[in-house]
Amino acid sequence: MFQVDVKERGPAISVISSNISAATALSVISLTLTSLLGAWIGSSTTNNITSSYIYGSRSLSMVYIKYIAVLSCFMVAFACFVQTARYFVHANFLISMPNSDIPVSCVVKDVIRGNNFWLIGLRSLFFATNLLLWIFGPIPMFLCSVIMVGVLMSLDRNTTPLHQYKQ
Repeated sequence: MFQVDVKERGPAISVISSNISAATALSVISLTLTSLLGAWIGSSTTNNITSSYIYGSRSLSMVYIKYIAVLSCFMVAFACFVQTARYFVHANFLISMPNSDIPVSCVVKDVIRGNNFWLIGLRSLFFATNLLLWIFGPIPMFLCSVIMVGVLMSLDRNTTPLHQYKQ
């Protein structure tokens, strides 16, 4: 049950609202990039798609496989960010209900699910960046993969122990 006064719920609602705004913005960006890439593929001629900037296989089927892989990543990112916003809106609703006897575990469950979808959406965007460079060949993709692994290792490492709260 919520033991927090209604006046003190403001910071939690504010943080979750900011996360909703960020998820909405990233979902719009993902959908826009999907639309632009799809329109570019649909309007391209064979000479434009298999240009001289592409190293490796220039067969039309391989090029389309690359584009479909990138489009799939952007669509997964879009879906994950929409789900993130959905769970955060629900958590925000549960927190802001006056005189509620909703268990804290329900809010925690929605926030954790929202964060999981956020993480999957971001990873999908990272992977899409790598696949965008795959369009130009294996060497740019390999370099991007090496850089991405280094960046993600530095971002995901937690050297500070978490604070142990009283139960």
